[in-house]
Amino acid sequence: MSTRLHRSLAILTAAVLLGAMPIPASAARPAPSAPSTVEWSGFTWEVKSYNRRIGPGPNFFSASNVSVDRATDDLRLRISRSGKKWTVAEVIARASLGYGTYTWTIKSPPDVDPNVVIGMFTWNDDPAYAHREIDVEFARWGNAADPTRAQYVVQPWDAPGHDHRWTQPMGLMGTVHSFTWEPGRVDFRSQRADGSELASYSYSGTDVPIPGGENPRINLWLFRGSAPIDGQPVEIVFDSFTHTAP
Repeated sequence: MSTRLHRSLAILTAAVLLGAMPIPASAARPAPSAPSTVEWSGFTWEVKSYNRRIGPGPNFFSASNVSVDRATDDLRLRISRSGKKWTVAEVIARASLGYGTYTWTIKSPPDVDPNVVIGMFTWNDDPAYAHREIDVEFARWGNAADPTRAQYVVQPWDAPGHDHRWTQPMGLMGTVHSFTWEPGRVDFRSQRADGSELASYSYSGTDVPIPGGENPRINLWLFRGSAPIDGQPVEIVFDSFTHTAP
């Protein structure tokens, strides 16, 4: 056999062997899909989309679960099922707004399955100040017997006074939820459509975050990535988001 033929066979054999080798998990990890955006309530929002489980949850996030109704300018977030996989939704405003009043109006009743979480919040990927996370959330964290279905949080949630749980009556439409963030203080408030108060809470302290690159966000997700207990898809409709500077 000639030296040239011997070398060619060796290269071919090596290529076949390499092709049969498993790809390391780290190398095979899928990247997030190209970000899409929606225009809603005067802001541009990036739509979170990953084909692997990530937080919160962890869950699969799909852009197909986010839409804006152009006739009404309603934002619709969904939890849906495709085969055996459940996917959830999150939108992230391309704006860092700092101190002021953040207000979300939910058009549909936020009466959700015990495994479903609705979040309206600020967040920064930088871990400083607990990611500058301030939350209004509807969640029972998997506990169907929990009579409280809502909470206000200045993260970290387990620090004294940082987590205030409350109960919103079932079936309310057009509810308005806000927090006013100022130096050393956060004031939360929820109202019915007629303006009457549902709940309020104030937290003050040196651990209230200072502004720094956080974005307003909205998500609809599954606690621990678990399917809804009732096995049904979920849709929540948001009427508006506003920010009023101090």
